[in-house]
Amino acid sequence: MGQRVLVIGATGTMGRATVAALLRRGHDVVCLVRPRAGAGGAMTREVSAQLLAGATVRVGQVTDPVSLARDGFCGERFDALISCLASRTGAPGDAWAIDHQAHVHALQAAQDAGVSQMVLLSAICVQKPLLAFQQAKLAFERKLIESGLTYSIVRPTAFFKSLSGQVERVRRGKPFLVFGDGTLTACKPISDNDLADYIAGCLDDPARHNRILPIGGPGAAITPRQQGEHLFALLGQPPRFKQVPVRWLDGIIGVLGALGRVIPALAAKAELARIGRYYATESMLVLDPATGRYDATATPSTGHETLLDFYADLVHGGQAPERGDHAVF
Repeated sequence: MGQRVLVIGATGTMGRATVAALLRRGHDVVCLVRPRAGAGGAMTREVSAQLLAGATVRVGQVTDPVSLARDGFCGERFDALISCLASRTGAPGDAWAIDHQAHVHALQAAQDAGVSQMVLLSAICVQKPLLAFQQAKLAFERKLIESGLTYSIVRPTAFFKSLSGQVERVRRGKPFLVFGDGTLTACKPISDNDLADYIAGCLDDPARHNRILPIGGPGAAITPRQQGEHLFALLGQPPRFKQVPVRWLDGIIGVLGALGRVIPALAAKAELARIGRYYATESMLVLDPATGRYDATATPSTGHETLLDFYADLVHGGQAPERGDHAVF
């Protein structure tokens, strides 16, 4: 039987895919969206409704507990809350406002509405929380676990869109940029559709209840250098790489951090540089707490779409995804 589900963070690429997956499974889906959503507030209510066709779209502010109850839940019965909501930049103020506080408000509103289950889209990088947004996400994860609701905390590895930024660059004959030698990190990239199916499946799969769920896409883990090699092969070009020293990022972080003590805007940029360095040096795989090493074999896989399929589609004219504020290249 379909469940009645409220979705927050529905207008992002993962949110839209998750809503579509829920609708395919026969659930009754209600989405709470901002009056103007998307990057720069460019998405009107009408556009949101078109992108979320089949779901009921309600307009409100997820950061406002009054609006959550009045405009989202509306005093009605819901079985579950699903969140694909995340801060756009990962900067400390944004992270604590969205990744933590907005979720705290949503959890309270859900409990007041009698919701018994929540599925949270988190991130695998919170295993090693060195950044503000990771700490904010972890703080809410703890709140959810302690809430008494049936929970599923989904921690995906890299998204396809986050690994797509160099396709056009390479197509124009430029080298593929890598940090170090391109083998410092690895991940098991997962497509929006495969991750959305996994999130939707958390509602009625008891094996995914009251668990933290790291998840990647199909196939073996892949390094940035391997990503570049595959992309060059698809374009029929000989591989060309440009190595970016990690110390270059360290220098930027040091300068921005020092200047940020007197210029707040530069402190925020320093945090963005720290985020870039984190992804340049840490793998998006399950971290073995005993050894401190990332373990590809311990990182579960799901779905059938591979990063190579995605690259091939882009190379042959497919539409590039909106990459938002996390783009590095």
